[in-house]
Parts: sequence; C-alpha cells; structure tokens
Amino acid sequence: MSDVSALKSLVEKYLELKKEIAKVIIGQEAVIEEILLAIYSGGHALLIGVPGLAKTLMIHTIADALGLDFKRIQFTPDLMPSDILGSEILDANREFRFIKGPVFANIILADEINRTPPKTQAALLEAMQERAVTVAGYNYKMSLPYFVLATQNPIEQEGTYPLPEAQLDRFMFAIELGYPTFEEEVNVVKSTTIDKEVKVTPMFTAKEIVDIQHLVRRIPVADNVVEYAVRLVGKTRPNSGQSAKIVDEYVDWGAGPRASQNLVLAAKAHAAVRGKFSPDIENIQAVANGVLRHRVIKNYKAEAENVSVEDIIKALL
Repeated sequence: MSDVSALKSLVEKYLELKKEIAKVIIGQEAVIEEILLAIYSGGHALLIGVPGLAKTLMIHTIADALGLDFKRIQFTPDLMPSDILGSEILDANREFRFIKGPVFANIILADEINRTPPKTQAALLEAMQERAVTVAGYNYKMSLPYFVLATQNPIEQEGTYPLPEAQLDRFMFAIELGYPTFEEEVNVVKSTTIDKEVKVTPMFTAKEIVDIQHLVRRIPVADNVVEYAVRLVGKTRPNSGQSAKIVDEYVDWGAGPRASQNLVLAAKAHAAVRGKFSPDIENIQAVANGVLRHRVIKNYKAEAENVSVEDIIKALL
C-alpha cells in the first residue's frame, strides 16, 4: 500500500475508532484525540485530572479499541522497582528465571505516578525512553508499540513525589482532563446505572499501530513549519534573546529541544488524521498546549498574579 492510500485508510479507521470509543466514553473528545495522537506519534502522555473522571476506563477502552495489550500499575509509596519491572526467581531446576512485571505490555497505565518515590519513577523512565529494561545485568526489550499513560491528581500534594523535570520532559503530551458538561454528566449517569454491558470492537493490531507510527514519521514537513516550531519553543526560554516579554516576566525555565521534536511529530499526526499530506502552522498551534504545558515552568510572580501556563503559551502563538 502506498503512503497516500495508507493515509486515506488511517482517516477512515480513525473516525471509526472514535465512534467505537464513544460507545463507552461520553464526551472528552479533545482528551481522547491527544492520547491517540501520542500513540500514533510513538510518544507517552501524562493525564492530569481529579478522581472520578474515568481516566482508567478511558485508557482501558482505548487499548481495547486499538487491539493492544493493557496493564495497570497502581503507584503507591511502598512500590519497589522490582514490583513493576519483574524479578528473578529460583525455579525447580535450581536455575534463575526472570518473571516479567506489569511494565511488559503495549499500553501501561501508571496510575498516580507522583505517589511513588523517585527510585520507582526512575525504573519506569528507562522503559519509556529505551523501550527496554535492565534487570540483573540482562536487557529485556518491550513489545512494540509501547505507550505509557501516567495519571496525576492535581489536588493531592501531601505524601506525593513530584516528577522530576527530566522525566516530565519524556512525556510528549500533558493532558488536562476537566469536568464533563451538564449534558455529558447526565448521559454518563444514565449509561452507567443500568444493567447493560458494552463491547468494544478492536479496530487495529499491534503491527498496524507500528506501521502508522512509521507512516507519521514519513510525512514531509515544510522548512517554514519546522522553523515556526523551533522559534515557538525558543520563545519559551526566558532571557534567551528569542523570548517574549511575558516569558521574561513570568517564566523560570522554558522548553528544551525535545519540545520542538514533539511539536513537529504531533503536528504530523494531527494533520494525518485529518487527511492532510503535510502539516502546516495551524497544526503546530493545535498541539502546542499539550506539548508545552508541562515544559514551561512558571515563576512566583505568575503564581501570585494568577497567570496560567496556557495564558503564556497563547500569547506566544
């Protein structure tokens, strides 16, 4: 199949996929789209939202609809790296055998990732970055595609271990999940308080998702679009010569080069699911919030004057 045919097929299947997910998840279209863009681009996503907004159900439904293996890890303060990576045991033949942990799946839900200490957070980092883990000197590869969706509760800060900036930077998107609208919440209550089970039909296979990730990377991008993305990221760095006045005033640290890479990749995926053969500046702007939200660090003045990261990003577009 040519890339043009593959792209047209992707658009059709993407629309069908969203309908399939909508059987279970009501509303939250923007959140679902950003999660799917991350998967199609080969990235990871951080989902920030209060309890009870169906974060776990959403990612479980997406995994089922994509036909991928799914595992959930509930992060707690006493969780050790071996609890998620796996460990070696002595079998009946008196030989050491590696038992794989829950980190070995296509889609990992790292639930409340900021509740576990840095040692365990770092164990997940190698899997995210290298698509492999090292245990007792042996390197074990992950099955592709490999996608980590981590959740964070923004209202509980006591007893938590905020993710270090280096690990935050590994997430392609930071997605904020808001409360449903009144109509959406009415539909949620109606659909979840009846005796009815909804089956989600898998729309893809693991190989097809990997092929889509390669297809997205093959999409050509005009130089002016790449330059716009790099210039946009440069504007987030205070006192750099490229920064805007609002950044110098309200930002401590800006985004690094990984943000530029992710902006272009996400824009390619955003264009692809809309049937466009090459992304433009509008596609960069459409994904800018999700890509830059967790990479722009506000200062005390921004907190005091109630200036949000979204306000700063909007001023830069």
